[in-house]
Amino acid sequence: MSEDDRLFAGIELGGTKAIALIVRGRRILASARFPTGQPEQTLGVIGDRLEAWQAEHGRPEALGIASFGPVGLDRSRADYGHITSTPKPGWQGTDLVGHFRKRFGLPIGFDTDVAGAALAEHRWGAARGCDVAIYITIGTGIGGGVIVNGEPLHGLIHPELGHLRVRRTAGDDFAGVCPFHGDCLEGLASGPALGARAGMDGAAIPDDHPVWDRVAAELAEAMAMLMLTLSPRRILIGGGVFQHRQGVLARVRARTAERLNGYVAGVGEAELAGIIMPPALGDRAGPLGAIALAYRSS
Repeated sequence: MSEDDRLFAGIELGGTKAIALIVRGRRILASARFPTGQPEQTLGVIGDRLEAWQAEHGRPEALGIASFGPVGLDRSRADYGHITSTPKPGWQGTDLVGHFRKRFGLPIGFDTDVAGAALAEHRWGAARGCDVAIYITIGTGIGGGVIVNGEPLHGLIHPELGHLRVRRTAGDDFAGVCPFHGDCLEGLASGPALGARAGMDGAAIPDDHPVWDRVAAELAEAMAMLMLTLSPRRILIGGGVFQHRQGVLARVRARTAERLNGYVAGVGEAELAGIIMPPALGDRAGPLGAIALAYRSS
């Protein structure tokens, strides 16, 4: 059977919303969005929808689950397939893989939502052909997935790029909103952090608001450190906060070039336009990430 004929299902489970979909090849046959409420109710309605699609379209070869984290990815540990130390009330310890394996009996590909999105961009989007690529999403939180030679990077845990500490700009005394680390990158530049810093909803902040100068500098610190530690060919920045903010992204590139200060030969601001980029798949990167994980497990 060709790739275009294979049937897969996916779940992108975010902190505020979940998206379920069923595809044939890469063609989306159906998708649905649900609020992320309490685990039993949320997983139940997602399962019901997948069951209805299965009756209509046939049994998928595999299911991919791309979840908000942190999650357990070490198959030798009892918490594999679980959400672990999340601050989201009610979700700590939720066994995602066990729940859907018991209900559907399918092979399940499982990883973080950002690793899934990174994998989708590597397979179908802006990271094709890159031996090392990073996908960062900036929304309610900040997460990052790293792809090395076509595989998501795991180790002791999965990468937690949103919790990197960055140098602050002079005179900035904002404490940060991260409940674990205060002024880590997520604590400074996520949607809730932007709202707290600017005194308005993050989506309403105009591009010329002074908060973006500080945020661009903080993100540039992270970009430069990631380039020096992981040597990515591509860093893709997605998520709701940066949608339609190409001017801010240009500032991040300019500040990143300043931080690198010529150390990476042949990489200046112009070259960074081909390294630090928006995802090619846009808001489909997350849902298609779940499908990419399903492909890996089949």
